[in-house]
Amino acid sequence: MKIKTLSKDKEQKQKVETVSNTGQRGKMRRIVLLSIVAFVLVFSIVSMIVTKNIYDGNFDRADAPAYSGYLRYSDLKGYERSEVSFLSGENNLAGYVYGEDNNKGLVVIAHGLGGGAEEYLAETIYFVDNGWRVFAYDCTGSYNSEGKGTKGLPQSAIDLDAALSYIQSQSWNLPVMLYGHSWGGYAVTAVLNYEHDIKAVVSISGYATPMKILHEQAQSMMGWFSNLTFPFEWTYQRLLFGNAAGLSAINGINKRNTPVMIVHGTNDNMILYEGASIIAQRNSITNPNATYVIRDAENQNGHNNLFLSSAATTYIDAVNKEYKTIYENYDGKIPDDIKAEYYDSIDRYLTCQLDPAFINEVNIFFEKHLK
Repeated sequence: MKIKTLSKDKEQKQKVETVSNTGQRGKMRRIVLLSIVAFVLVFSIVSMIVTKNIYDGNFDRADAPAYSGYLRYSDLKGYERSEVSFLSGENNLAGYVYGEDNNKGLVVIAHGLGGGAEEYLAETIYFVDNGWRVFAYDCTGSYNSEGKGTKGLPQSAIDLDAALSYIQSQSWNLPVMLYGHSWGGYAVTAVLNYEHDIKAVVSISGYATPMKILHEQAQSMMGWFSNLTFPFEWTYQRLLFGNAAGLSAINGINKRNTPVMIVHGTNDNMILYEGASIIAQRNSITNPNATYVIRDAENQNGHNNLFLSSAATTYIDAVNKEYKTIYENYDGKIPDDIKAEYYDSIDRYLTCQLDPAFINEVNIFFEKHLK
């Protein structure tokens, strides 16, 4: 039997073709790999730019509005205050001391994002009337404080830390209680990670960590795509705030066993009750002195109405409907005199009327932990 063999020329040609095919496959792999790297690089750069623009846009300055349906300091009679200033980072923050002759204890109020200390005048009046001295302040980039913007979600805890350091420097020697809502609700618990002597805390509508609420808000806007942007959100927030970006309300609550009352509404559409809220993480809270108040009554279980009386929420609904009618009548371009007349007609004490049962519970909680 004859065995067929390749000629030397055919052998050489086959080798050349094999080497050529191998080279082409290697070249294709390099092209695909470089394309993937280029895509990831471009996607990362674009995502980081978009993340920065959206983030910064959501945390611009929060100046006091020209018109307000809620209490302003100019509305108050018989409640004098001292205005002070203290540093938080590079910015001077405006602080306000009410009830300077009261020595029962000091209640520090931390406000929500987009507002200022003035938004919580109803609580301020209540505490002063019940013998407390009150320290309120405008956060970075808010109302009368310095700052190009409010910076971001961890900033409220940073500003509260600065406020408490200022208070300590004054040697008032009063037991300190913290009361915070939303952005401030996170701040009064996250600040427990720092070294401050706090007797008791009331946290209303607070979020557990900056990343949890940031991602929750991103999901509501972008759906599943937010999972792809998460690394860029985390990176940008970390670049802005360093280690403070990771401050956890839960860790703060667990750190010292400070008595904490955690309040949340079941119909909160800003910080979801079963989402990024502190109360949703209650299984991770080991502090034996933590208590929970669930607000579930209709029109008193949202983000901004859970501390208001039913009369206040009913009245707010009525004046909002009136404003909507005016807005539609002028196609959204309401003349200043009409707008001023509308706001002047509002009973600002009623729009801020607190639910007596709720605020009395807060007062009793603070009094219980004075010593």
